[in-house]
Amino acid sequence: MRARLLLLTSLALAACTSAPDAAAPTDPVAAEGRFLAEVHCSACHAITRNDGSKHPEAPPLREISKNYPVAALEESLAEGIVVGHPDMPEYRFRPEDVAALIRYLETIQTQ
Repeated sequence: MRARLLLLTSLALAACTSAPDAAAPTDPVAAEGRFLAEVHCSACHAITRNDGSKHPEAPPLREISKNYPVAALEESLAEGIVVGHPDMPEYRFRPEDVAALIRYLETIQTQ
């Protein structure tokens, strides 16, 4: 728990010197979700409102709501999300991580 607190504090301090879009959310649950997106998704997907996806078939996470409600991802994230681009790994998240990811994703949607 202490390591997570230190990590969130580090992210918040780093945000002070970053571009506005890179700023960590002020909601601690959403901030944890952003961290999870950075660790698990950013190698392929755009994870903020302004960045670009590094993988040509990986849609920006900010556009998820164009296809379906963000909350609809809860079950897939918990049981193993296997949709997406062909070489996307399968992820299974703990319930608290699912909640954090959903909260973060809801903050960056453009629709």
